[in-house]
Amino acid sequence: MASQPAAREPAKDPVDVLAEAEQQWLFTEDELLRSPSIIDGMKPEEEIGVRGKGVNFILQVGIMLRLPQITLSAAAVFFNRYLMRRSLVEKKDYKPLHHYQVAAISLFLATKVEEHTRKIKELIIGCCRVAQKNPALIVDDQTRDYWRWRDTILLNEDVVLEVLCFDLTIESPYKILFELVKYYNVSRNHKLRDAAWSFINDSSLTQMCLLYPSRTIACAALYVGAKHADFGLPDEQGKPWWTVQRAKLRDMRRACNYMASWYGKSHLKPGMGESAYTGLRTPEDGDEENAKTRLRGDGPIAVSPARSATSGGFGMERSESQQSLKREREDDDFDGERGEIRREEVMRVEKEEEENRASNGQSREEPADGSEEGELEE
Repeated sequence: MASQPAAREPAKDPVDVLAEAEQQWLFTEDELLRSPSIIDGMKPEEEIGVRGKGVNFILQVGIMLRLPQITLSAAAVFFNRYLMRRSLVEKKDYKPLHHYQVAAISLFLATKVEEHTRKIKELIIGCCRVAQKNPALIVDDQTRDYWRWRDTILLNEDVVLEVLCFDLTIESPYKILFELVKYYNVSRNHKLRDAAWSFINDSSLTQMCLLYPSRTIACAALYVGAKHADFGLPDEQGKPWWTVQRAKLRDMRRACNYMASWYGKSHLKPGMGESAYTGLRTPEDGDEENAKTRLRGDGPIAVSPARSATSGGFGMERSESQQSLKREREDDDFDGERGEIRREEVMRVEKEEEENRASNGQSREEPADGSEEGELEE
């Protein structure tokens, strides 16, 4: 009797696949105090300072190279992950990489992973200038420092890749937050949006990427923004918004409290007062029913103009769709990576609208609703 073929298992949700892959890089706060450098004798406070210096090095070089924030965030993740697998303390028969060197290699990898590449010469010049704290330093490609940085980056790239287990797939919290902002149609709520985006920017300076998944960080950012703006997000089928987005309220609150504690540890300059996160502290086991960011009852979810124009089932007229896209172009408050993602979305929608017109036998000069293009632009 012929054997029956094995039943085909249903494909996993990509979100679940990324979450499973991310689990090996998540640690508890106690485990962070047992990193290789701390085990080898470095004080925890000193190790935190070294991590901060490394991330700051990444940010300064990235600013010189005009890299988007999403690339700098990925580099910071690689840097922090490396320090959970390798020590920075020199021992007998072991000479570690300097934290600036690890940071430079992490940034080099991130530019390739996120496809925002720069010439190796530009990266080396940026590293030389930041390392010597001289942004106007003239770096010749024949100098000793230039070749030392070049050899360090190229020869140790494989070393860092091996320590990272060649696992370079990162679900960026920036992209998740951008989708959440579009999904809940709060892109024009500047107070909420800017607070949420600042939360992720600040979290890149901490070890939060080792404590919580990217989706939890993005949802925590939206939670902070909603509390800061005193804004509620609607339920869906009786479920709170964080459950719909596959996040736990307790983890979100822990992330917020972690940031509040981080700011409280002398990270603010004297005279600046308290951090904005100080007033957002919330008991971790608070009542979900009374969460201020939750709007009870099933409220209508306003789908983004781009999504409505491409889905073809929400009853939006073409003129309304184009007017919404025009407003998207005019809303330039999303800078950096936000603006770049928006431009890609607008270009994609316009391309699909052009294909739809072609399939319906309509030209660009003769819109389906009989209106003139000039009228839509008024």
